[in-house]
Amino acid sequence: MHDKIIIIDFGSQVTQLIARRVREANVYCEIVSCRMPLAEINLAGLKGVILSGGPASVYAKGAPQADVAIYKLGVPVLGICYGMQATAQATGGKVIRADHREFGRTELRVQGTSPLFAKLPKKQTVWMSHGDRITKIPGAEVIAESDNCPLAAVHVPKLNFYGVQFHPEVAHTDHGKGIIKNFLKSICGCKGDWKMGAFIAEEIERIRKQVGKERVILGLSGGVDSSVAAVLLHKAIGKRLTCIFVNNGLLRKDEAEGVRSLFAKHIGINLDYVDATKRFMTKLKGVADPEQKRKIIGHEFVAVFKDEAKRIKKKSGGHVKFLAQGTLYPDVIESVSVHGGPASVIKSHHNVGGLPADLGLGLVEPFRFLFKDEVRAIGTELGLSDAVVWRQPFPGPGLGVRILGDLTMDRVHVLQEADAIVREEIAKAGLERKIWQAFAVLLPVKSVGVMGDERTYEQACAVRAVTSSDGMTADWAKIPYDVLGVISNRIINEVRGINRVVYDITSKPPGTIEWE
Repeated sequence: MHDKIIIIDFGSQVTQLIARRVREANVYCEIVSCRMPLAEINLAGLKGVILSGGPASVYAKGAPQADVAIYKLGVPVLGICYGMQATAQATGGKVIRADHREFGRTELRVQGTSPLFAKLPKKQTVWMSHGDRITKIPGAEVIAESDNCPLAAVHVPKLNFYGVQFHPEVAHTDHGKGIIKNFLKSICGCKGDWKMGAFIAEEIERIRKQVGKERVILGLSGGVDSSVAAVLLHKAIGKRLTCIFVNNGLLRKDEAEGVRSLFAKHIGINLDYVDATKRFMTKLKGVADPEQKRKIIGHEFVAVFKDEAKRIKKKSGGHVKFLAQGTLYPDVIESVSVHGGPASVIKSHHNVGGLPADLGLGLVEPFRFLFKDEVRAIGTELGLSDAVVWRQPFPGPGLGVRILGDLTMDRVHVLQEADAIVREEIAKAGLERKIWQAFAVLLPVKSVGVMGDERTYEQACAVRAVTSSDGMTADWAKIPYDVLGVISNRIINEVRGINRVVYDITSKPPGTIEWE
């Protein structure tokens, strides 16, 4: 049995980053809703509890509350921002609206020798994001302060509780990883024995138990997530897996043939290829709203699967009972409040929010609570090549969310050519491993240009490139100007229909990585 940390989610958009930091320390963790009764949570192997942040004020009507039974479990508890405030309120303290809100980087001054800050600087930069202030926590010892937050971090010995008003899970907190690691190792006593090799063995057994002797179909896109999921499922159930590769007409240049060649010819996985380009483009004709696009693509994606599943089921004598997907945790957290908490929906993902109740197949999602880098580590463990494991993320709706405005095959072809140039030049410059994603976006804008002494009035293309470790937060990539120059020059000269190229310098947040 692995050591386990329970993360209680109060609705923060970055709760999954807490899980990520815990796993980076090789400690197993599970996220549960603050609304889940403590009696329903599996506490086997429990070494500690982390209370997440959240968007509410603890004194507001209907705000999520902390269960005081948490502090009687006999394990250390770490409260982050709202989690610290909820603890204060639940134990007789006081939380009020602050005179001075704190959002952004703040200097933290550590007091004393708390193990939470062991071997870390006495002065460090942390990320604050709160408009409320704790004025009292009974029995609390102050272990850190900032100019506007005298109780920036506390220890309550009687509760075995540590609270921080800042967010150690985000990259903007310079020593956040160290703080969380100190809590896990020094305070909770976690061994740190949960690694991807162990996950693979455990997940294979879980898949075999869930599936039994039935057959599984898997939506294969050729991206990292579905590709690694396909190999993992193939290892678990062999020929009882059939991968369905749907060409929706919105794939990257030469993508369809590349996927068919790799999986059917080289890996030997059963592959069912469906060219549904006409079907998707007919449904998308005249649709410009991004959410509507995602919903339509998601609906048709599932509809194609249902059609193919019926055919494969009939062929196999009725033994297809499950649909496998490479759904990742960032997909889930942006689409739905997955743990039943009060998190906001950012956008729909075709393999999360678009699944209808009448799908007729059970879901197998081995990576539903994993991050991209963890899936890449699994792919490497399974022997997949770097070309597959380090392939850049590609959205489920494909180029449909990179073509702003109406979708037509002419516009798809234009973007395919521009996007291929972006990816080719990024690879030539040796930037593939340094950049999370680099791609082109076709804008619903035309501008005047001059080409060959003649006036042009053609489309504009945006180049988007970001650096990130998990896709949940991202910064725009500082690509050398000469590389950007080559990309722009090639697109304008080689792609008919584009006469202007711009570079997107928006981080996430406030933007998202994809434009739609």
